[in-house]
Amino acid sequence: MGDLQVVDVPAGPVWSHACRLEDLALPYALPERATECLDLGAGWPRTWTVTWKTGKSEVIVPVKDLSAGPAMASVPVRRFSWRTGQRHRPGLECLVRTGRQHGFESLAERWLLLVMDFVGGFDEMLSQPFRLRFSSSQGKGSHIPDFLGLAAGASWLVDVRPGGLIGEEDEVRFAAAAQVAAAAGWRYMVVTGWRRQVLAGIDALSVRRRPMADPLELERQLLAAVGRPSVAVRRAGGSDARSGGGPHARGPSALAPSDGRRPGSAVRGCDLGLSGERP
Repeated sequence: MGDLQVVDVPAGPVWSHACRLEDLALPYALPERATECLDLGAGWPRTWTVTWKTGKSEVIVPVKDLSAGPAMASVPVRRFSWRTGQRHRPGLECLVRTGRQHGFESLAERWLLLVMDFVGGFDEMLSQPFRLRFSSSQGKGSHIPDFLGLAAGASWLVDVRPGGLIGEEDEVRFAAAAQVAAAAGWRYMVVTGWRRQVLAGIDALSVRRRPMADPLELERQLLAAVGRPSVAVRRAGGSDARSGGGPHARGPSALAPSDGRRPGSAVRGCDLGLSGERP
């Protein structure tokens, strides 16, 4: 689940100060057959349910009352697990927008969090927000979406899955999530990858989301070493700076956040490099 798809999409330039999630992501086109498998008869919003988890308790509400659920008081319905030998890579990503760490279950999901933090426009980000129980021609089914980005305007319900790993059963689950999102007034997307240059551009910009301190005062030494290679070698204790022993290799690790967290916002106002043109 950590594999990412990155492709070229013919389009005009995308500017960082005005980009949206749909401008950067490669969405999965759900086939009509997946929606046709769902039981969307009269009253389905009352029979399909959503389970939120608040502390150790569960709150079950019908889809028709989804927007009134305890979203802001909820915790992930599925615990994040770490064990040796597992194929996916879970972890925590700190978002500037919320000032907190948010869980992810794969590197592909981590990229989604990073992009959402850059795009902004949301007030809260929930990982594994709820468990959806629905009905289809195959019987009862359930699905846990990956993320729910809540906003005063348009909220996003998002699943992350590389396109090559999506099967027919996944399509039915995603189609059910799309129906629930529409019923709640949310937008829905299955992110399969990103346009070319998005990850490289945002990864480079993300390092400037927080002010950096130089407690060892290495910046002046590094700048001086750039113009005087022989000095760099001497300061490295006689080792060749190119071999990894010089201050160029050690400098970045000595730079630390000035206050231990990530205040401020993402760098804005530059071309993400998705096109060779400029308006």
